[in-house]
Amino acid sequence: MTRDVLVVQNSRSGGPGRLGGWLEEAGLRLDVVHAYDGRPMPHRLEHDALIVLGGGYLPGDDHRAPWLAPTRKLVAEALAGEVPLFGVCLGGQMIAEVAGGEVTADAGAPENGSLPVTIRAEAAGDPLFHDLPPVVPAVEHHVDAITALPPGAVWLAETESCPYQAFRVGDRAWGVQFHPEVLPARIREWRADGFDPDEVYARAVADEPVSTPIWRQVALRFADLV
Repeated sequence: MTRDVLVVQNSRSGGPGRLGGWLEEAGLRLDVVHAYDGRPMPHRLEHDALIVLGGGYLPGDDHRAPWLAPTRKLVAEALAGEVPLFGVCLGGQMIAEVAGGEVTADAGAPENGSLPVTIRAEAAGDPLFHDLPPVVPAVEHHVDAITALPPGAVWLAETESCPYQAFRVGDRAWGVQFHPEVLPARIREWRADGFDPDEVYARAVADEPVSTPIWRQVALRFADLV
């Protein structure tokens, strides 16, 4: 039986990218809601999994993005019902906040481009992050950050500038600060003050052959869980 995944897209250019391709490769069917464009959000979570993508908002920026309130409700439903849940950047921050953690605007140093993410010892027993290399390149693009994990969350990965790069809540919900769905070409579309765009792009191109098979493996593990 085909499993359906609800994907909430929070910006025009922030689609599921290669993450969506990997999940479809594993046999999942994606139902992408272009929430940024005013598409109606489901009133209840009736899908087999939920993915919340990134966007230039804080999780509670309802005055700027009114669809965030119903998205938080769906995240709460997924957490309560142990429905497989994965959040990217804003999506990861939303999971943290809904589960009782804290997200802070302009927290610490901004991160942009492909950076080394350290996999913590706690990841050894994690369904998605177990047996990954000690350090994995991942694409970053954020100034806001999670500043306190939810009670009981498992801290899975970190960087020096932004400690909470990946975490798990319960047995079936993961949040990441980085962008496993993004290829280097997307970085060309981002504006980030204080970063040399050519240098940032070149580093991402160099890291992509290393990072791609690792994040594909994580995506396929999530698909297996679904």
